Amino acid sequence: MAHHHCSHCCMSRRQCMKLLSASALGAGALAPVLDVVGEEKAKPAKADFIDAAKLRPCPDVRVAATFLEMPRPYWLGWPGTTYNLDKHQKEYSALLAQSAQSVGIKVGLEPKPISTEAALATWIAKVKAEKPHGLLVMLQHMGCWNWIVPLAKKTGIPLVVFAPIGTTFTGHVAAPSRTPGIHVISSLEWPAVEAGLRMIKAKRMFEESRVLWIHSDKRNETVMERLGIKVRAIPRDTFNKAFDNQPATEEVNDVASDMRRHAKKIVEPTAADTINSARVFATAKRILAAEKANALSMDCLGMVASKLVPTPPCFAWTMLQDVGVTAGCEADLFGAVSMMMTSYLLNRPGYMNDPVPETYKNLLIVSHCTSGSRLAGFDKPAAPYILRNHSESALGVSTQVLWPVGEPVTLVRFNNANEMIIDTGKVVSNVDTPPAGGCRTSVEIKMDDVEDCRDVLGFHQVVTLGDHRRVLEGFCELYGIKHVHSPRSSTFPTGVTS
Repeated sequence: MAHHHCSHCCMSRRQCMKLLSASALGAGALAPVLDVVGEEKAKPAKADFIDAAKLRPCPDVRVAATFLEMPRPYWLGWPGTTYNLDKHQKEYSALLAQSAQSVGIKVGLEPKPISTEAALATWIAKVKAEKPHGLLVMLQHMGCWNWIVPLAKKTGIPLVVFAPIGTTFTGHVAAPSRTPGIHVISSLEWPAVEAGLRMIKAKRMFEESRVLWIHSDKRNETVMERLGIKVRAIPRDTFNKAFDNQPATEEVNDVASDMRRHAKKIVEPTAADTINSARVFATAKRILAAEKANALSMDCLGMVASKLVPTPPCFAWTMLQDVGVTAGCEADLFGAVSMMMTSYLLNRPGYMNDPVPETYKNLLIVSHCTSGSRLAGFDKPAAPYILRNHSESALGVSTQVLWPVGEPVTLVRFNNANEMIIDTGKVVSNVDTPPAGGCRTSVEIKMDDVEDCRDVLGFHQVVTLGDHRRVLEGFCELYGIKHVHSPRSSTFPTGVTS
C-alpha cells in the first residue's frame, strides 16, 4: 500500500497548496495573504524567485505495518470472543491508509495478520532486508505482548505499537514502553497512531536537514549525533555581505507592503525599515538555497552590535518560521534544533525565548523579538502581530505576536542531542513593552506541575501552541532521547539560616 505525497513540501496537499499560493504573492508567511488569494491575481514568479516553502526538507519515508493476533477462533482471554477481528482490522487498515496520505509517507501493510512465531520470523527477515524507517504493529490479542521487545531488538528499527483498549494490562506495557526504540500506544484514539507516524517522519526530516550555523569565521560541516542533522558552519559575514548586495526588488517591495498591510498596528518602523526587513528575508532564502540548507541559526545580536546590518532579522525570521523553515536567533544551535522539532513533528512554529520569572504572580514570562505567527499550524490563520523596532537596539523591525490567552502551550528544549526538557503551561497574557523592558513578544505563562516559577528548567526554551507533552515524550522514547521536566517542588531551601 504505497501513498505518495506532495512533492513541493512535507505537508498534506491542502497545506501545500495554501502555502504555495501564499508565497506566489511574495509574502511567503502572512496568513491574511491567504484570505485575498482569490481576489488578487498572483504575479508570475521571476526566474530567480525562491519559494521559501520548498526549502523545507521532504524525505522519502517508508513504514512497514502488520496486525498481530493469536490463532483463531478466540475463546477466553482479552479482547474476548465478542471482539470482531475482521471488522476492527478493516477499520484500522482504512484509517492507516488515510493517515499515510495525510502525513505524507508510504506504508506497506501485510496482507494477512501475523498469528504464529514462524510468520513473525518471516516478517522480521523481510523488514531487515527492506530496511523501512519505522515499524507499526497493531495488537489484536494480549498473547502477542511477548513478541514486542524481541521484534524491536532483532530488527533494530523504531517500533510503534498500537494496542487498542482490551489488549493490554499495565503489566504488559510497563517494560516495552520504557525500552528505547519502542513507542507504545494503549488507547482507542487513532490520532495517537498518526502522531506515531509523524514521529518517524520527523526523524527522517532531521536526517535530511542541513542547518546553517552562521557565526565566527569558520566553514565546516559535521553531523549531529542521534538526530543525523548536517550542521554547516559558515562565516558570519557571508550574511551581511549578501544582504548588502540584495536590491529592493519587486518581490522585496511586495513583501514589505504585505508586512505593513497585515499588521494589526505599526508603532516605530518606517516603510524603509520594512523594506530592509524584506531584504533580509530575500537574502536568507538565497543563502539557504545556495547552501542546499533547510534551516539556519545566526549570530544576529553580534551582527547588530557590530552595526553590520541596518535591521535585526526578527521579522524575516517570523516569515520563514511561518512556512516551516526554522530560523533561529543568536547562533544557538540547540535552540534551532528545538524549533525544528516543533516544525517537523507538530507542523507549527516554535518560539525561542529568554525565560523571566514573574515572582509576584508566580508566572513565567517568555520573551524574544521574533515569533512565528501561524501558531496553530502552518495551514492555519495567523495570530495578530504588531510591528515594533528591536527593543535592545531600537533598530529595524521586530515582531510582537499576540498569543491567544487561555490556550495551552508546550515548552521544549534540547539540552543536547540526547536530552530534551518538556514542560507545559497556559497563556495568561501578552506583556507590552513599555511598561516592561526586554523583548517585543513577551507572553505570560502559568506553568503546569511546577509550584514555583523560579524552578523552570532551561534557557532559550522553545514555546509552541498546544499541549504536546505526550507526543514529544513519544518521540524521545522512539529514538532513545532522555526527557526531563522542571521539578514540581523546589529543591532550594525555603529559609535562610543565620
